[in-house]
Amino acid sequence: MKLDGKNILVVGGSSGIGLSLIKLLQAEKANIYAISRSSSDEWPVDVRFLKGDVTENLDGIEVFLPEQLHGLVYAVGSINLKPFARLTDADFLLDFNLNVLGAARIIKQAMRSLKNAAGSSIVLISSVAAKTGMPYHASVAAAKGAVEGMAITLAAELAFQKVRVNVVAPSLTDTPMAANLLSTPEKREASAKRHPLGKIGKPEDISKLISFLLSDNSGWITGQIIGIDGGMGTLKTG
Repeated sequence: MKLDGKNILVVGGSSGIGLSLIKLLQAEKANIYAISRSSSDEWPVDVRFLKGDVTENLDGIEVFLPEQLHGLVYAVGSINLKPFARLTDADFLLDFNLNVLGAARIIKQAMRSLKNAAGSSIVLISSVAAKTGMPYHASVAAAKGAVEGMAITLAAELAFQKVRVNVVAPSLTDTPMAANLLSTPEKREASAKRHPLGKIGKPEDISKLISFLLSDNSGWITGQIIGIDGGMGTLKTG
């Protein structure tokens, strides 16, 4: 994948998709930088770690990062599912702060290092729910829709500086964040049946696509929202 020796920042890498990505980046011999509220015992020993909460102003990121940063992945998210009538202003603000403002804060502080790489890649994570109407998803879908809009704008703004920006939009993936939605065999079966491919996504499905978007193999791809959702976002098979 041509990531050997490249400096990659993963934000939110202590579990789920972010953790899967860090393991993959290790196998591809990248230099890994991680920012999250906690570290993971499953990380490689040489991961460089900065503890921080993306919903707050983080100091020290510019000092923490290397002079050249070849990739940035914002793997922070939320699954806040409620009937619309029960969603509060605080729910909407929390989802927006976590998914959109957190990403913006990190990208701003990493921009100098990204530009110094003379060819870098930012990957953000959205959701199939941003474009596919699903009950109880109003708050998270609004936030992820904003992530997609911000990413496309950044891709246009940063193209001449050789910073690519893309988004992956998964469906429900078997991660700790989704544990309550997949807590019984019946729930897992029902979720799998909602996808045209008949199965639930795995973190590795998503991290492999992210790794490709970080690599030089995707060097002519920017400004794209790429669904990785078992066909849910575009297919109707039954």
